[in-house]
Amino acid sequence: MGAAALRGQDRFLGKRTLFITGERAQESAARSRYKPLERHRSDTRDGTRRARHIDHWRPVLQWSEEEVWAIIRRHGLNPHPCYWLGLSRASCAFCIFGGADQWATLQYIWPERFEIVANYEEQFGVTIKRSMSVRELAAKGRPYGPALASPEIARLALSETYDVPVLIDPSTWAYPPGAFGESGGPSWGSLCPTFSNHTWPS
Repeated sequence: MGAAALRGQDRFLGKRTLFITGERAQESAARSRYKPLERHRSDTRDGTRRARHIDHWRPVLQWSEEEVWAIIRRHGLNPHPCYWLGLSRASCAFCIFGGADQWATLQYIWPERFEIVANYEEQFGVTIKRSMSVRELAAKGRPYGPALASPEIARLALSETYDVPVLIDPSTWAYPPGAFGESGGPSWGSLCPTFSNHTWPS
């Protein structure tokens, strides 16, 4: 998507652009082979009339997950609502790599979209997971605690608009349940007092 946007807009022609992304080497074998700084694949600075000078910088490539959360905490950045919901990354909601608890959570908070995916599997006779359908996968899991405890968190995680505070008081900052792996952060019950200090739009 980023490459298509860079190639498709004339405003990047004849300019120097720095494209910044947040991949970390620890996330996968493929990402461990990335370079911290290189020409972006949309770069055409040499030998073309439509020259785009685009560099790609990955500033946290060698960081651990602990270091990423530490700088978020230091600056009082409010984690995205999907992390408060219990998800471990802000990516595709219905991810093919999602585990049973993630699919159970999505079936609980977004049943109409879950049904679309499940019905496609049945219609095409092919499942996302090789060994089972998403219905079977969700049945093996349990929705994350915040999804069960707070409809507001579910609403915010599914919203197409980010309407919550970006900065919060670092002294009240707490790890969201989705930190450090699949719902690997603190339990929802332990976060209720901290979470209630935030001002969330209704």
